[in-house]
Amino acid sequence: MQQYIWTKFVALALVSAGCALQAAVPELVDVRAIWSRAPHNAFTDLVRFNEHFYCVFREASRHVSNDGTIRVISSTDGDVWLPTAQFSVPGADLRDPKLSITAKGELMLLAAAAYPAPAEITHRSMSWLSRDGKEWTGPNQMDEPNLWLWRVTWYMGRGFGLAYHTVPDPFVRMYVTRNGRQFESLGDNLYSAGFPNESTLLFLPNDTAICLLRRDDKEPTAQLGTSQAPFRGWHWRDLGVRVGGPALLQLPDGRIIMGGRLYDGQQRTSLCWLDPDAGKLTEFLKLPSGGDSSYPGMVYYKGFLWVSYYSSHEGKTRIYFAKIRMPREDADKPKPKPLW
Repeated sequence: MQQYIWTKFVALALVSAGCALQAAVPELVDVRAIWSRAPHNAFTDLVRFNEHFYCVFREASRHVSNDGTIRVISSTDGDVWLPTAQFSVPGADLRDPKLSITAKGELMLLAAAAYPAPAEITHRSMSWLSRDGKEWTGPNQMDEPNLWLWRVTWYMGRGFGLAYHTVPDPFVRMYVTRNGRQFESLGDNLYSAGFPNESTLLFLPNDTAICLLRRDDKEPTAQLGTSQAPFRGWHWRDLGVRVGGPALLQLPDGRIIMGGRLYDGQQRTSLCWLDPDAGKLTEFLKLPSGGDSSYPGMVYYKGFLWVSYYSSHEGKTRIYFAKIRMPREDADKPKPKPLW
């Protein structure tokens, strides 16, 4: 009898340990297409604002065309989505919209207006703002032309972002805003090798900023930058992997997630752990995706990671929304080895 009780106890302990180990792995709970009305629906971002999810993306005839407009949709629970706003600029293709919440609690939309040749100005960064997600003011134009401010991240009452030069001799430069309407340069160019372009910033509690920077030249490996306040001098390391449409998010337990497109044999939208100390990316979840796909937006809410992205793996390019259970990390659990 004692042997039976001990055997049963061990079996239950093993089952419990197995369940705990399984529960520690991020789990894709649900993914669904939430928008496909335009011929081409792409380039998303996502925030949680006023008890709603807000998802933004471009609607157009093709991936590259001169007819892009910006659509905003919203949902309380991620199941039912309603159109909230739409933006256009005469004579311009609006591209790569991004959402953020300003220091004053306004919802801010950032996008680039691309002008077809033979226009002297190829690109102009613009912003719109809203207090309720329905009524918007703008556009507010960034003074310097041909600089694409790709994303703004708010920290200590100011919004920071890297803009990249869209004409010959590319480079990236830091800009800052206090109100989402006016933007000023923080000075020198930060990086210029290998056609740097899309970027995302994350600010850590110790006044450290990290930046993931896409490149698209002959050696298109992403760069990881780090800087201390006031964020004027940067140190760069090569991540050794190509990334498109990058986004960064830090979980409450300190882990950092990178979402974006990976290119190593199969283009896909994936989620990776980023170790900024080691300069390593470790893929942990491939989202259902393929072909023309990427540009995720990420929100952590009520123990789940919510991700918007676009993909053409089901034929037409559609906007998708994924719900991922994110258990907290066990400090004693061995960390996965990086893929790169």
